[in-house]
Amino acid sequence: MTRALFYFIALKKPSTSANSRQGDIVSLKDSITALLKAYRLQGKLNEVTVVASWEKVMGKAVALKTKEVYVSNSKLFVRLTSAPLKHELVMAKTRVMELINSEVGEAIIKEVVFL
Repeated sequence: MTRALFYFIALKKPSTSANSRQGDIVSLKDSITALLKAYRLQGKLNEVTVVASWEKVMGKAVALKTKEVYVSNSKLFVRLTSAPLKHELVMAKTRVMELINSEVGEAIIKEVVFL
């Protein structure tokens, strides 16, 4: 039996009666969370969420001047095409990090590097 399947069996709630099917039901959210935990994918999913939410958090104007966004070792790397924008964002590094982390709901990013 695989580890994930064993994990899901362990998550099943005990049934209240022998004929009740309600006891076997686990919410979809709990199942997906358990699956992500079993396969250790939550960290990577959070990194993908950070990259995907860059335009939403920073706005269309910044996104248009962004060439590349990626995460490595809890660092967010952002390659920009505008030197003045890069300077402005370097001055507001802490605020950018706070906005990104609040969007994801966890402290995923520890440092922001503008290239």
